Amino acid sequence: MRKITIASYNVNGIRAAMRKGFLQWLQQTNPDIICIQETKAREEQVETQAIEAAGYPYHYWFSAQKKGYSGVAIFCKEKPNNVAYGTGIDYMDFEGRNIRVDFDTISVMSLYLPSGTNLNRLEFKLQYMADFQKYVNGLKAKIPNLVICGDYNICHQAIDIHDPKRNANVSGFLPVERKWIDQFINSGFIDSFRYLNKKPHQYTWWTYRANARANNKGWRIDYNMVAKPLQENIKRAVILPEAFHSDHCPHIVTLEFP
Repeated sequence: MRKITIASYNVNGIRAAMRKGFLQWLQQTNPDIICIQETKAREEQVETQAIEAAGYPYHYWFSAQKKGYSGVAIFCKEKPNNVAYGTGIDYMDFEGRNIRVDFDTISVMSLYLPSGTNLNRLEFKLQYMADFQKYVNGLKAKIPNLVICGDYNICHQAIDIHDPKRNANVSGFLPVERKWIDQFINSGFIDSFRYLNKKPHQYTWWTYRANARANNKGWRIDYNMVAKPLQENIKRAVILPEAFHSDHCPHIVTLEFP
């Protein structure tokens, strides 16, 4: 049996995370592939030799046009057959939110879905969600063994947020957003963490305010979504809240293949 372990991590600035010991954590955790969100840097601004020395000779970056903003990357131990930068949808790609690597067995995407922090950005987010669903529908027809990892900026259910009542009208837990992620899963994906873990109080993001992380007042807004054809291959899915390089924490899925 061959195991493929995929990690995903919104690092809230790759250079800051590296200064906080991110690469040492990466070596210890040793995933085959790691999807990074919110790099906030272009490749040439990052000490990529250190990433290669940590065991990831193949690293791919897709940055926003705006400096210091957004951006995604994928680091791999093995060279992929193909790398797809962006979606081909210009307004998405201007913000550097999607990158995909294709292997023989699976294809893995790093996704950073927008937040809806104000009315304009919420409208942008909803448009992005609708267009992304159409894009993924077409992609799955060509690439059925798809894993979409990243920061979706949405809590799916009440179990995924520390205070569902108080946050019912806050972006990230709005009915329209929750309905979208419900439909996204129903379109042919498995929330790999919930597939194997039903316990509450499991989060991937905490505000920096009010000592939220120490009190575990968090949100689960990061997912490793696995296409249904791979359901039987899902063997492990965990959240790693002890990693402190960001306001998010990493989360992992392991797939096993004969």
